[in-house]
Amino acid sequence: QVQLVESGGGLVQAGGSLRLSCAASGSIFSINAMGWYRQAPGRQRELVARIISADRTDYADSVKGRFTISRENAKNTVYLQMNSLKPEDTAVYFCFLAGIKGYVWGQGTQVTVSS
Repeated sequence: QVQLVESGGGLVQAGGSLRLSCAASGSIFSINAMGWYRQAPGRQRELVARIISADRTDYADSVKGRFTISRENAKNTVYLQMNSLKPEDTAVYFCFLAGIKGYVWGQGTQVTVSS
């Protein structure tokens, strides 16, 4: 069974930066993609960023140019560097892993950006 452990959330002022980490462990046979969704109160969960391979990443339009996703294959870990944070980035961020058996989700980490 695959488990995801997230870290790096917290409280930051607008314009600041945070780095989220998500480490996968367990029976990992193959990874199609890893990435992050987020969910703000009263809103649907939305894709923030995902990494499919070294040369293929996808970002939500709202975070392009501010967020960078990367992956360390040897550690099965994905990172989300978030710069120039805005209050509208406030949400619970969920890591995910898409494998041959479907999706695995992390427990979520709170990111709060104060104005």
